[in-house]
Order: sequence, then structure tokens, then C-alpha cells
Amino acid sequence: MPGDELASVTEDRLIGGRVRLCQPAKGYRAAIDPVFLAAAMTVEPDETVLDLGCGVGAAGLCLLARQPLARVTGLELQAGMADLARRNGDANGHPPDRFKIVEGSALSPPPELTGGGFAHVMTNPPFQPPGRGTAPPEGSKALAHVESAGDLAAWVKAAARLLAPKGRLWVIHRADRLEELLAAFAGRGLGEVRVLPLWPKPGRAAGRVIVAARKGSRTPFALLPGLVLHRDDGGYSPAAESVLREAAAISWEG
Repeated sequence: MPGDELASVTEDRLIGGRVRLCQPAKGYRAAIDPVFLAAAMTVEPDETVLDLGCGVGAAGLCLLARQPLARVTGLELQAGMADLARRNGDANGHPPDRFKIVEGSALSPPPELTGGGFAHVMTNPPFQPPGRGTAPPEGSKALAHVESAGDLAAWVKAAARLLAPKGRLWVIHRADRLEELLAAFAGRGLGEVRVLPLWPKPGRAAGRVIVAARKGSRTPFALLPGLVLHRDDGGYSPAAESVLREAAAISWEG
């Protein structure tokens, strides 16, 4: 159960040590996806950002390491994970007006968030539909990886509602679900859709995609060249290293 997982916590570092992250030793643990999601975002000082399903706060904290003047709110369903996110905000020196955690469901946000109006919504939704593949054991990992209360379309609908006009949605997801993700954008007023593939190695099919969209925009769709994560020998590529170790931004230029 999630509560049992939180009995043992590790302290890890992201972005070359710039981000301190306490997270469960077992169950769901943040890997590189939140780092790349945050690196893909273009956020101006004092713009508001909602991390939908924030876990222990990894993506929001990585964003603040690059743009310390953003205002990040994290929404997390699991109380224990939300508590860890608050601890992580304190450990990284972010006051509540810069990094705030709210408990609640992404699909039915608490009243304090229902007004929306966020300049940005970032999210790393559950990757796996129920019944497809082998699900993780019960607990935080299962909640993070497998859709439960709502499918991908419901997740996108919730995110779009919370965006301000002309606000931007940023999503990292499995590349083999890109068709579903783009279909979920339909009818939500989301345009200026850009897709940036993350290739595991040269010549390999993309494993992840980062997708950006803007509410109320009619700019045409764009497929970007993307970023190769690993060299043939398995080590990180120079471009990936610069993101993971040096807090570099990911370019959206075609």
C-alpha cells in the first residue's frame, strides 16, 4: 500500500545536484521524464504553472531550478506523496508563493483550483491503460503508471479546463500512445500542437514524446526533429547530458 512504501525514503539529486528529492525507496520513483518535461517548457518570471499529478514534485522543482521566478502549484492525489512534495519544496528553498502543493484528484480538482487560469499546465499522466501489459503491484507505482479513475482523454480535458486563454499545455507520454493523445486534444480548443520525440538511441523508434499545445491558438501542427537520449554504447548523448546535468533547455526549433 502507498502508506507502507513511505516508511522508507531516499534522498536523491536531479540536474547535477541542483534539485534535492526525497522519494519512496519502493513504489513510484521519479526518473528522467520529469527532468525532460521541465526542460522543454518556456516559462516567464511570475507565470503560474500547474503540475497535474505532481507526485513528490520532481517536475515542478526541475522547472524552478531553471526558472526560479515561476509560481508552481502541484496537485497530487496521494497524501503521503503530497507531504513529500512539500518537504522537497522546503529542502530546495522555495517559499509557498513559489511552490505550493494541493491534495486532490486531477480529474475533479479541489475548489481552490477549479477557477483555472494557469498560464501553463504540465503533466506526466499514467502511461498504461488498464488491462494492457503487466500492471505494477498495488500502490503508488500502480497509480502513477496505470489509468484508473479516468482515461487519457479525461486527463487532457481536466488540464485544458485549468488553462487560461492562450495558456500552454505540456505533456510527456509514451510515443505509442501519441495518436490517442492527439485525439484527446480535439474539441478542447488546443492548437499550436508541437510534438518532440525522444529517441532512445540513433535509428531506434521513439519511446517518449513531449507534446505542447496552446489554448485558443490556430497555429498549424508541427513535428520536431526531437532529441536522441543515448549513444550507441549506452551512455547519455551530449544533448541529454546537458539537460540532465547542466539544466539546459530543450530547443523547439525545427
